[in-house]
Amino acid sequence: MDIVGNGFLAGSLRPMAERHPGTVALAAGVSWASGTSDADFAREATLVRETALRCKADGRRLLFFSTSATGMYGAAEGPGREDRPVVPCSPYGAHKLALEEQVRATGADHLILRLSHLVGPGQPPHQLLPTLVRQLRGGVVRIHRAATRDLIDVTDTVTVIDRLLTLDLTAETVNVASGVSVPVDQIVDHLERSLGLTARREYQETGSHHTVSIDKLRALVPEVDRLGFGPDYYRRVLDVFSWGFRGDAVTTRL
Repeated sequence: MDIVGNGFLAGSLRPMAERHPGTVALAAGVSWASGTSDADFAREATLVRETALRCKADGRRLLFFSTSATGMYGAAEGPGREDRPVVPCSPYGAHKLALEEQVRATGADHLILRLSHLVGPGQPPHQLLPTLVRQLRGGVVRIHRAATRDLIDVTDTVTVIDRLLTLDLTAETVNVASGVSVPVDQIVDHLERSLGLTARREYQETGSHHTVSIDKLRALVPEVDRLGFGPDYYRRVLDVFSWGFRGDAVTTRL
């Protein structure tokens, strides 16, 4: 597998790259849902189009990473599903949906994975969990009261991706998530216990709750049941994540 990108997800995919020689994984582009610009979106659109067209010309499959986060499914009634029309509720979600449509329009062989919130060592410092840890250490945590997050360990994510790629799927879109949405308040509770920290909480009356359906993922990869997805799965994910925070700095791989 050829991997485009050198960040958190790209680095996590590299150990399995040799097992999928006919695939190009596009693990680069916009990863900051609340801090992007039109220029960032335009650069990613160009990268996606050019990569998809190269895959079509070379006869390779494009593995494109989209999102199953609030920006994509936040306005959905019931769990967000791949087989239902989507109405994005943020510029980031609209951008990712447009990129999905762009990939399909090129005619390239492709697999689109809508990822939830990946957790693991070296994730970018602007993402939720590193941000919460910095705020906990600073003594004040800012929380969107209604916000929830579907957390999934990056190691489990790679296991699922590896299995999906062996199925020779084409022109498919699949949610890759735990299927459980956790209130951010509960995430902060667990981080405080794991890190031995306590902070004052400042609430904003914003945020939205949504759940990601993993029915299709379970049908394609029944082995996901061995990963322990369920109401308490996030606790294990946060415990593993917390081990990466020793000393004063957040370790990152950029």
